[in-house]
Amino acid sequence: MKIKNQILTRINQKPIVYDTFYNDNKKQKPLVIFCHGYKGFKDWGTWDLVANNFAKQNLFFVKFNFSHNGGTANQPIDFPDLDAFAENNYTKELQDLDDILNHFTSDQSIYKNNIDTNNITLIGHSRGGGISIIKASEDHRITKLITWASVCAFGKRTSTTGDLEQWKQDGVKYVLNSRTKQNMPHNFQFYLDYINNKDRLDIENCCKRLTIPHLIIHGTKDPSVSFEEAKLLKLWSPKNTLIALPETNHVFNAKHPWTENYLPEALEVVTKKSIAFIN
Repeated sequence: MKIKNQILTRINQKPIVYDTFYNDNKKQKPLVIFCHGYKGFKDWGTWDLVANNFAKQNLFFVKFNFSHNGGTANQPIDFPDLDAFAENNYTKELQDLDDILNHFTSDQSIYKNNIDTNNITLIGHSRGGGISIIKASEDHRITKLITWASVCAFGKRTSTTGDLEQWKQDGVKYVLNSRTKQNMPHNFQFYLDYINNKDRLDIENCCKRLTIPHLIIHGTKDPSVSFEEAKLLKLWSPKNTLIALPETNHVFNAKHPWTENYLPEALEVVTKKSIAFIN
């Protein structure tokens, strides 16, 4: 069963749009929550096909848009709301993830008969990998962690660094989205949020605090997040497995839009390895 574009409303906060993929057999099954990356969204490219594969293996798969990713409830694909994007930051994404977790583990959840709340896996791609690592290090509900092409640090990312004086003076800086050709705004609050929460957002320390199994998957030819970052995650995380995929890029050779009804070979490997790790 696939239910798209459901809305999680919150008091004094932007809503979160999410999808669920699962076999409605009224049997409790592992909950898998997927976090997209920077300039990403839940409907990007192959993510629906990936979700279907997890559901076929009797896993309850959830993917969602971070509330300030630039999408809206009416238009969850791409970035119609750049004002929201400008106000995004790491701690907002951590709060979004916490609210999604609370929603699906609640006794009031309409899905409670289909979810084993004692078996929860986070999957994060790219920046979403960093968010997932931090969340897994501080939330005892998470039982397994999977990161795909994950970053190993936030402090050196384009969205966090740059000409700080100019950024502060202007109040905003822009990063080009090469696909949509939009200049994506980052208000200076993004940097302040990082600095004010630097200890919490230290991915290395969060990795070292992990007590759960962690699967790291990364392409050796990733031009966006170097494979060296995966090797550092491997070094820091005490209970982990690193799978290196040769000749594979940041999105495991997928693209947006994706019009085929099958996954690229590399992403199929990622999906199968991840499902096996959960099961």
